[in-house]
Amino acid sequence: MRTKQAIWSLSALCLTVLSAQAAGLPDKIGAGEGQLDIIAWPGYIERGDTDKAYNWVTDFEKETGCKVNVKTAATSDEMVSLMAKGGYDLVTASGDASLRLIMGKRVQPINTALIPNWKNVDPRLVKGSWFNVGDKVYGTPYQWGPNLLMYNTKTFPTPPDSWGVVFVKQDLPDGKTNQGRVQAYDGPIYIADAALFVKATQPQLGITDPYQLTEEQYAAVLKVLRDQHGLIHRYWHDTTVQMSDFKNEGVVASSAWPYQANALKGEGQPIATVFPKEGVTGWADTTMLHADAKHMNCAYKWMDHSLKAKVQGDVAAWFGSLPAVAEGCKASTLLGDKGCETNGYNYFDKIVFWKTPVAEGGKFVPYSRWTQDYIAIMGGR
Repeated sequence: MRTKQAIWSLSALCLTVLSAQAAGLPDKIGAGEGQLDIIAWPGYIERGDTDKAYNWVTDFEKETGCKVNVKTAATSDEMVSLMAKGGYDLVTASGDASLRLIMGKRVQPINTALIPNWKNVDPRLVKGSWFNVGDKVYGTPYQWGPNLLMYNTKTFPTPPDSWGVVFVKQDLPDGKTNQGRVQAYDGPIYIADAALFVKATQPQLGITDPYQLTEEQYAAVLKVLRDQHGLIHRYWHDTTVQMSDFKNEGVVASSAWPYQANALKGEGQPIATVFPKEGVTGWADTTMLHADAKHMNCAYKWMDHSLKAKVQGDVAAWFGSLPAVAEGCKASTLLGDKGCETNGYNYFDKIVFWKTPVAEGGKFVPYSRWTQDYIAIMGGR
């Protein structure tokens, strides 16, 4: 029996290697090249410089000899632009960038058989449409989270239950208007948030997927966003600036990540979040390999390292996100036993994750239009 099992295991390994070779994928990982260049969201790759407790880089460098260099990017569009210029090995891409990177041939598929910790990935993420195209896997899941409605509890003694407080002019519970007291995300993908609101409030339009909008549906969504413009205090993308606005500028409601809410609550600010009745969008980030990566071995070693349960839990604790490895919820003392619950772990099935809008032969409005039109809307046009 043991002999048969050994033969079966060897046969399976041979098939994996042959499949990888046939697909043009590497079939083994060699010694590290001594360097690794990563584009990442701020806070994603920490080596203890900000807080000594948060460091998942130093041990990796000692174990592999791969020195990690990080270039932070504030938006998905910036990440796509940096990947187009080249000179990087990996990028922690959100769903509104990943398909653009794949279609633009900026990233390459990976051989998951060379990543031992791949087995740890949350089954809910393994087949994500934002990084699986055809039968190819373009990267390893990293972190995920919802875009929640963050609000000031003094202004809203009862939690708001609708995105209407940021989309529709109205008086808030404190008797003051919401004009100049709400924010929207500074990114074309925010059109999907408005689409969720329109889907719920204008069901006759028949929106089923907020990332696949017909011309008629798209026009209705843009109207909501143009009407919203007069209410906006600031279109945010910098988390630190948004937190300052809630503390110092009278902002009382906005879309936000769990990170900002957790940080503000940690400072004793009157802040809470809610999952509105219309639903929420969310982000699931993937560590993707550049098509012309110069440090392939170090890149594969990092992708494997990033899927360790403790690393996943530590990243989630620092960023206010959710681990792509379920065991990460219990493997990090920094995250704590309730950290995943606090950050929205049980919301997964209710989140409509970011993905790049695709025209599909003209059926839907493509992302290029989303970009042009949202820039115009933020400019008041």
